[in-house]
Amino acid sequence: MSADIESMFYLQRDAIPWHNLGNALDNDAATDSEKVRKGSGLNWITDTKPLFTASGEQVSHRAVYRKDTNAILGIVGPKWQPLQNHVMIDWFLPFIEAEEATYHTGGSLCGGQKVWMLCELKRDPEIIVPGDEFTKFMLLSNSHDGKTAIRVGFTPIRVVCHNTLSMAHGSEVSKLLRVRHSLQAETNLERIRDTVDAWNAQFVATAEQYRYLTTKTINQNDVHKYIKTLLGVVDKSDDEIKTRQMNIINGIEHLIDQGLGQTNPKVHGTYYAMYQGYNEYLNHFYGRNNNNRLDSLWFGPNTTKNMNALQLALQMAG
Repeated sequence: MSADIESMFYLQRDAIPWHNLGNALDNDAATDSEKVRKGSGLNWITDTKPLFTASGEQVSHRAVYRKDTNAILGIVGPKWQPLQNHVMIDWFLPFIEAEEATYHTGGSLCGGQKVWMLCELKRDPEIIVPGDEFTKFMLLSNSHDGKTAIRVGFTPIRVVCHNTLSMAHGSEVSKLLRVRHSLQAETNLERIRDTVDAWNAQFVATAEQYRYLTTKTINQNDVHKYIKTLLGVVDKSDDEIKTRQMNIINGIEHLIDQGLGQTNPKVHGTYYAMYQGYNEYLNHFYGRNNNNRLDSLWFGPNTTKNMNALQLALQMAG
């Protein structure tokens, strides 16, 4: 297992995700939180301990540590409270018991500093064009390092290439909802369940935006401007752009033309293909390595890059 992905699970019925990483579980683990807890490697808990200055004086901040390894995961304020891994996993149980969702994958990043659980909703996929659809997932992510809030929300994944997509609408409903680490965190997570119907409506609205993009054709100048805008070099001529960045531009142009799912005649040559090509770059090529990309797409700056790419495609399509 890599340095970034400490542990994770997936189901035997599914394709092996993230380049052969993960622990394959029997398919019945899709509804078994105990098997998921053990198989994902998340069967540990955290606690906090006091911090002292070099002279022995106790300070208000505390250290978060794993009780199984005693590894320090982060430094937090006095009001910060941990959300334990088993609580994160069990949060999905009402959906699973109601046969609305199944566990899909989950695990630990960076030695346990960040953890996540992804569940697949048992709702019909959204078909953009024949042969191109996305499935609906719920993602709950949490950090034990004190740097990010608990986040839970819907995320679409394109079936043909397993790329995490951006929700088309910029409303608060479509974003991963953030919950502060406090004594009320578990209660707040309970309340989030009430937003499920509203989020599902956003899936439908997102699909409509994607379908709109399939009706608009692109030319090479559009593609070139789109990529240069997203890379922040739109004001430079090609001759002024460094060789390494031009290679990235050329690579993204290739993904837009010939990437996974792009040769579908209903997709090829459209603004939808343009967005999906850049999205494939974010999912499979941007960053230091495969595991860093997962971290960035769900926890870091690639979330914003993904959203900006979609919004720019919609803007250019008119």
